[in-house]
Amino acid sequence: MITQTYLVAGMTCSHCVTAVTNEILALPGVTAVTAELLIDKPSTVAVSSTGALSAESIAAALDEAGDYTLVTST
Repeated sequence: MITQTYLVAGMTCSHCVTAVTNEILALPGVTAVTAELLIDKPSTVAVSSTGALSAESIAAALDEAGDYTLVTST
């Protein structure tokens, strides 16, 4: 199991958390998503998966979820 943490801009409410969580959970191999909503700065999103995920796949999921932008990944 791998857990990667991402900073995501544009999340402002619980609806945003749900939209982002659901889109990332739909990616192959993702087993869990935990989002910490932070107001006025990028939110933290931790993603557990069976293998490493590319930043591009996370960015695409964020785009599908709405107007959210991948800031960084660790």
